[in-house]
Formats: sequence, C-alpha cells, structure tokens
Amino acid sequence: MCFSQIDESQTGAWYMYFWKAKVTEGGFGFQGDVQHRNFNLIGDLEQLLLRGGMTYTPPESKAMFTLGYAFISTGTFGDSKETRPESRIYQEALLPHSIGTRFFLTHRYRFEQRWVQGQDMRTRFRYNLFLSIPFNQDNLNQGAIYLALYNELFINGQRAIGNGNTVELFDRNRAYGALGYSLTDNLRTQLGYMQQTTNSVSKGQLQLSLHHSF
Repeated sequence: MCFSQIDESQTGAWYMYFWKAKVTEGGFGFQGDVQHRNFNLIGDLEQLLLRGGMTYTPPESKAMFTLGYAFISTGTFGDSKETRPESRIYQEALLPHSIGTRFFLTHRYRFEQRWVQGQDMRTRFRYNLFLSIPFNQDNLNQGAIYLALYNELFINGQRAIGNGNTVELFDRNRAYGALGYSLTDNLRTQLGYMQQTTNSVSKGQLQLSLHHSF
C-alpha cells in the first residue's frame, strides 16, 4: 500500500467480520474475514479485503493451521476512486495458551506470497501476539466483558519488487487495544483503536469487529 500524502492526523476506521467453522470430526474446517477499511470514518476507501482458508486442528490440540487466499482492493487517499488489486496466498499457525485463569494469549505466525499489480511477486512474514483479559468472569463465554490487546509486526521478504524499486525490511507495526463483549459463547464484538506505523507514516484507526465461530 502506498502511504504518500496521507493525512496522519485524520482518524480512519476499519469495519471487520471474522468467522471460523469446524466441518469434520477429524479437525478440518474453514476460516476467513471481510474487512472494509477507510482513510476516514466513512467514505474514503483505504482497502477492501476478502480472505478465507482451509484449517486443520490436530487431535488433542488447540493449535490451528490454515492454508488460504486473500483478495485485496487498495484505494487512493482523497477524492480519487482509483484502486489497485492484490492477490495473496498465505500459510498460518495459531498457537493459543493461557496464563492462570484470566490471561488468554494467542501467537499467530503468517507467511504471505503477494501478487500486487505492477510489482513482482513478493513475500512477507507476520507475527501477532493477542491477549484477552476478561473482567467479570474467568472465561470468554457469553456475558464476558474483556480487554483485547494485540501487537503485530510485518517483515518483508524480497526487497526488490520490480522495475528497479525496493522496499524496506520493516514493513509495518500495528498496536491495538479494545473493549470486547461476548454476545454468546460463539459470537463476540470489539470496539477499539489501532495505531499503524510504517517507516514514513503513523496513523490511528478506529476498529469495530465481529468474531463468529460455528
């Protein structure tokens, strides 16, 4: 994504739906997400992201592994309606664990192969540490009010992206904090704030998300 001439003082907004479904007793399933990202609160498209993949959870394990595909349409800051398409294949490992009865941690490792319009195929490595802390009960089931935190680091693989252009090794970092509520055992919502930092831009985003498992 190009961040040139972006107004860093303008708060953006991301609206997101995450889902996952177990479809076999052998541990196979699917997961995905839909995200609509704006440079402002509404109207100035930053990105539309559609992502989904097949998952596998080994027997007697909470770890989940995913092979998936994503399509991203990236907009241009301001009045322009120009967009740029991107396709990704990704491999992911989710490794959850807890500390005591109130600290729920998840490590997410993701490797992406990216085809961005006008660039050579490129790769990116991502690591995200999630932490959820319920306030009013010792789990995240129905009725839980909880604090949700994460920090995600992005590192580019190939530095050369074609036509003599290069990217930095560090791609970006996202730091997030939110208040969450479990509507049911399988449906949660979060309202929070994320600060995204690159080598040239640091911009805040409001985030409203729905997390659904079935």
